[in-house]
Amino acid sequence: MKSIHPLVGIIMGSDSDLPVMQAAADILKQFNIAFELTIVSAHRTPMRMVEYAGKAKERGLKVIIAGAGGAAHLPGMIASISTLPVIGVPIKSSNSIDGWDSVLSILQMPNGIPVATVALNAAKNAGILAAEIIGTNDENISITLQNYKQQMQNEVLHKAEKLKGDWTNEFDI
Repeated sequence: MKSIHPLVGIIMGSDSDLPVMQAAADILKQFNIAFELTIVSAHRTPMRMVEYAGKAKERGLKVIIAGAGGAAHLPGMIASISTLPVIGVPIKSSNSIDGWDSVLSILQMPNGIPVATVALNAAKNAGILAAEIIGTNDENISITLQNYKQQMQNEVLHKAEKLKGDWTNEFDI
């Protein structure tokens, strides 16, 4: 990890959310950004949630990624306590209404309590967004992100070139 102290907190309401939230951890590892990962339930451990959100900034965190399924109150509650940017990851859980309850719970925050919201189960995008936020003040992370996006572009162009040979009516640009 780049830093001894975590810059990003990844939290989730239950260990059943870990298969989704692992993607945020994986991309942060790829970008060499230190993070912490833990379970903080808005409903089952409300005092832990309040303590986590209240002390996150003084512990050196810059961004919090909060994943939650079902009623998905965790991201909004964290945002109501902390002044750090919060990225909500709606998770399609076993008690979910096809994920829509989670999406809307995180997306429809009242004015004054913003939560950046990524797509359903899109923890990887949450990790990338957290890196972009940190990259506004860290040139090394910014360069890493530029390289990552260039690599994605190169992969698409390579696939397009490969496909070009398979079709006679290529759209020429």
